Amino acid sequence: MSQAAEARHADSVMATLNFVSSIDQLPVALVKEPGLGPDRNTITTTDHEVLIEDARPIAAELDLDRQGFALIRHPTAVENFYDNDEVREVYYPEMERLVGNVTGAGKVVVFDHTIRVDDQEKRARRKVRAPVAGVHNDFTTRSALQRVRDLLPGNEAEARLRKRFASINVWCPIVSPVETKPLVVCGYQGIDEADLVPAERHYPDGRVGGVYYIVHNPDQRWYYFPRMAGDEVVLLKCYDSNTDGTARWTAHGTFDDPASGPDSIPRESIEIRTLLFFD
Repeated sequence: MSQAAEARHADSVMATLNFVSSIDQLPVALVKEPGLGPDRNTITTTDHEVLIEDARPIAAELDLDRQGFALIRHPTAVENFYDNDEVREVYYPEMERLVGNVTGAGKVVVFDHTIRVDDQEKRARRKVRAPVAGVHNDFTTRSALQRVRDLLPGNEAEARLRKRFASINVWCPIVSPVETKPLVVCGYQGIDEADLVPAERHYPDGRVGGVYYIVHNPDQRWYYFPRMAGDEVVLLKCYDSNTDGTARWTAHGTFDDPASGPDSIPRESIEIRTLLFFD
């Protein structure tokens, strides 16, 4: 084994990830409101054991326009992430400034957030969602365009769509360090377009969204940031309209960390979703 391969394995874990079984399906998920249990879906999945690399040694090299994800330190003024008013009034503007500063976008819009908790009793009490096992990307090329039209006034939406636009999620622990169900990411360079399976998500209000599920490919490289702290955030590219080689998307999900034990603190995290527009 080469020195590079030895280094790769030294900072890695073997773990099981959940993939969509094949490209020969159109998965559909009926999305429930937070606190009402798991979504109903027609998705056929399969588990694969994969190597998941510690991304901390390469964190300084990560770039949103190359790999599509990055780790950044960002302290927040939010005191209670379960207070939706505080999240919208304090955290949304913080995230808009952060994403704008990192990307240089002329306009950033936070359009929603999701809290996920790896504790069934607390999840039910707080009416929040569980961590998502299946690896996926939050937009398809079609659903990204539709989301802009959903959220912006008609004339502005069409003007923005004629220029570059993108979507970035910001993932952050609420309780730290993260000891169970860590975030796992595959960068843009590790995803072949043949690995992407478009899926529909049907929401209670009648809206139909779209995501990509991921078929397993041994050439994919998966990463995580062990024991993330409360002042660390991961930025995830979920869509980019550029087609010039710029990273257009990533894939993410979660896994059972072999380092977790019965005394590990269950994960609690928040994920902010943004649209960003370039002038």
